[in-house]
Amino acid sequence: MKPELVCPAGSPRALDVALEAGADAVYLGLRDATNARNFAGLNFSPTELKAAVQQAHKLSRKVLMAINTQALASDPAGWFRAVDAAAEAGVDALIVADVAVMAYARRHHPELRLHLSVQGSATNHEAIALYHERYGIQRAVLPRVLTLSQVAHVVRQSPVEIEVFGFGSLCVMVEGRCALSSYATGCSPNNAGVCSPAEAVSWEEQGGRVDARLGGVLIDRYQPGEHRAYPTLCKGRFDVAGQLDHALEEPTSLNTLDVLPELIQAGVAAIKIEGRQRSAAYIGQVTKVWRQAIDQAMAGLDRFHVAPAWRQTLERVSEGRQTTLGALSRPWQ
Repeated sequence: MKPELVCPAGSPRALDVALEAGADAVYLGLRDATNARNFAGLNFSPTELKAAVQQAHKLSRKVLMAINTQALASDPAGWFRAVDAAAEAGVDALIVADVAVMAYARRHHPELRLHLSVQGSATNHEAIALYHERYGIQRAVLPRVLTLSQVAHVVRQSPVEIEVFGFGSLCVMVEGRCALSSYATGCSPNNAGVCSPAEAVSWEEQGGRVDARLGGVLIDRYQPGEHRAYPTLCKGRFDVAGQLDHALEEPTSLNTLDVLPELIQAGVAAIKIEGRQRSAAYIGQVTKVWRQAIDQAMAGLDRFHVAPAWRQTLERVSEGRQTTLGALSRPWQ
């Protein structure tokens, strides 16, 4: 089975670029708290959503809409309205994490296809089967914590399609439950666009040096010409016992090109590119590489090889200019 290439669209411009570069599907969200990437200046209005769906469908591509935060227990109406807006726009699937949102969608829009978000943190086929039986989930996005053999096992045992991340930033991997940045910003990790809400980020230049702060907390200091990382606490550099280093996690990106044939043989239904907060230029470059890679792999898995130009392109847009297979490869096991 040829895996679907699912690419991020954080804006109408990014949507144009992703479709032009060869995405089979794009995922996007509304400009509100229903969207885990609720960053200032990004995302779609309901009117822009309708236009995006029409544009993608003219090209026989799909639009997947992320309603992937947890609804407020005191007032879930905004999440339900987002489901209604998605159905009215004609999106091809919802990416959801909250069971209340799933239940509402299934009850009021039974024709709407549901995908379990990575924010749902389902790492085994039993959990995925439960979401399928109770809420009709038809695809699950796996968290980036499984080995290649574990991914293959979930695919074999699962009653629904499985989607995996192919490329993009890595973090401390608690998939929607990280509260680290909240200590510095005071914002919810659920619905305020954290890790780094725009209003909490500042870049202060002093004599060529740039200080990155989050909620006033100094999280990194860059010398002139030094590459700057995504401003999050987990990837900051701190002085610990007199040693300045990445105390929690060094910036790096997941890149699964080296195991693409194995993922296809395992039967994954879709490969996702991370980065709705990234620029249209990033989306265009990454999508083109993955379009070519998937097409080459499907032409002959035994002849597949990672072109040096692909690797160079992805390394240029990776966090810290370096990549890893992450949990997919654990040779020590």
